[in-house]
Amino acid sequence: MKLSRSCMVGLLASGLLGASSLYLWAADSRQWKSLEKDGLHDPENPALKVMQPPGAALRLLPPDSAGNLVNWVKALRDRYINPRTNLYETTQVRILDSDILMKRTAEMPYVLFPHRAHTEWLDCSNCHEKLFKSQAGTTPVNMLAILQGQYCGQCHGAVSFPLTECNRCHSVPRSSVGVPQTAK
Repeated sequence: MKLSRSCMVGLLASGLLGASSLYLWAADSRQWKSLEKDGLHDPENPALKVMQPPGAALRLLPPDSAGNLVNWVKALRDRYINPRTNLYETTQVRILDSDILMKRTAEMPYVLFPHRAHTEWLDCSNCHEKLFKSQAGTTPVNMLAILQGQYCGQCHGAVSFPLTECNRCHSVPRSSVGVPQTAK
């Protein structure tokens, strides 16, 4: 769906579309595959005709260079979206603003795990103690397991940026932290 200029001005004036969104909309060069060709949906499914195309659904959200081409953390922080943070009203979502430096990365740069970006979406109980032990360094995280859908692979590659974006996680140069630690 392409919005007319008057429609965009109306959305901008009503506050539903911020000025930065208007710029993103106008300058957006992202290309999404059709539902029939995305490799996720059954191309023979007659319901595809009534489903919203990805470009129509995602175009106004902040761009990213991988996965579904949306920067979901920016979308959340800039209030483009306001997802439900819990399934049960009694769940108290806790935002934790701390990072964990993971040094068991073989020869790759270290991983700096940002709790804040994750807990803005999910309560700690979604991952602890089921996927990860709360005590740092006690969960035997490794890339083979992640690629098989365990640990970080539960979300990354499915609902978050794909595992092919290595430098997003492996972002801390080994030399910047002092003496490199070998994997145990």
